[in-house]
Amino acid sequence: MMSLERREETEDDTATGIMLVEDHISFRQSLAYFLDTEPGFEVVCHVGSMSEAREAIERHDEVVDIAVVDLGLPDGDGVDLVRHLAESGVSTLVLTASLDRDDFARAVEAGASGVIHKTVALDRIVDSVRSVRAGEALLSSQEIIEMLRIASKKRYGDREAEKAFARLTAREREILSALAEGLDSKEIAKKFHIALETERTHIVNILTKLGVHSRLQAVVFVARHGLISF
Repeated sequence: MMSLERREETEDDTATGIMLVEDHISFRQSLAYFLDTEPGFEVVCHVGSMSEAREAIERHDEVVDIAVVDLGLPDGDGVDLVRHLAESGVSTLVLTASLDRDDFARAVEAGASGVIHKTVALDRIVDSVRSVRAGEALLSSQEIIEMLRIASKKRYGDREAEKAFARLTAREREILSALAEGLDSKEIAKKFHIALETERTHIVNILTKLGVHSRLQAVVFVARHGLISF
C-alpha cells in the first residue's frame, strides 16, 4: 500500500486546504509541490488510492476544502470517491487522463465541480482550483450542453427523482433551465430581473430539494432522469 504523505499543520488557518488523490507518485508529488507554493493554498495531504483518500478525509475533514481527484485509481472508480467527498462537504476537481465524455458526465453527476485533462499546464490547474474555491463554473456553455446530451442518452426512471423535481417551484424550474443553457449567476439574475442574492437563494433551494451539491450536478441530475428538455 502506498504511504500517506501529508504536511505539518501551519498557522495559516485562512489557506485553502487541498487533498490530492493520484496514483502516479511522481506526478502527484510535483503537483503537490507546485500547489503548495501558491499563495493561499496548503496541500494538507496527498495519497494514491481510494482507501487512503477515505482515511485521509476522516483525519482532515475539517481542513480539506478541495480535493483534486484522478478517476483511474488502483482500487476503484474515482467517481465513487467524488460522491463520497461531496457527501462529506468537500468540493472536487477531477483531473484525469480519460477522454471519455461519459466519465466526465458521471463525475459531475456524482458531485464534481469540474473536470480537466491531465495534459493542461500546471497554471491552468491552479486557476481551476481557485475557480472551484470561488464557486465559479469550469465548463463552457457548449461543454455543459454536450454533457447533458450524454446524460440524456442514459436516462432512467426514478420515482424519487421525480418527487424531488416536483418540489421545485415554477421559478426554480426556470432557473434550472437557465443553468442548462449555460448561464452564470449574473446572466440568470439579469434574465429574470432579480438580485444576485435572490438568484443564490434560489440555487441553494434547488440544490437542497434535489439533494445535490453543485449547479452542474443539479443540471445533469434532471437531464439523466429526463426531467427537462434542452
